[in-house]
Amino acid sequence: MHPEILAQEGYFAVDVKESPARELFPGIRLRPLWTGPTGAHANVLEMDPGTSWPRRDVHEPGPEEVFVVAGTFNDGARDYPAGTFLHAPAGSWHVPSTATGCTLFLFYPAG
Repeated sequence: MHPEILAQEGYFAVDVKESPARELFPGIRLRPLWTGPTGAHANVLEMDPGTSWPRRDVHEPGPEEVFVVAGTFNDGARDYPAGTFLHAPAGSWHVPSTATGCTLFLFYPAG
């Protein structure tokens, strides 16, 4: 890496494998990656095959941005393969699940 890039204020990098996983529900783990000064934050969500959210996932107070990194994600209505980007506006909801297992990159802009 270029030293001048690393010297820029606010520049940040993390290895996903080094971010501690917190189990949200059985077989569903969240790895926090970054939190900004205004509340924006980025995470990786890992879902084992055959797992699902036990209730609606409501997007409050702001939107949720999802990128399917690996596997197939289901939002309760349809499947989304790796490479899919989803934008869920504030106030919307879904019931996340996966038959195959999946890894998601989640971004929450500052609300």
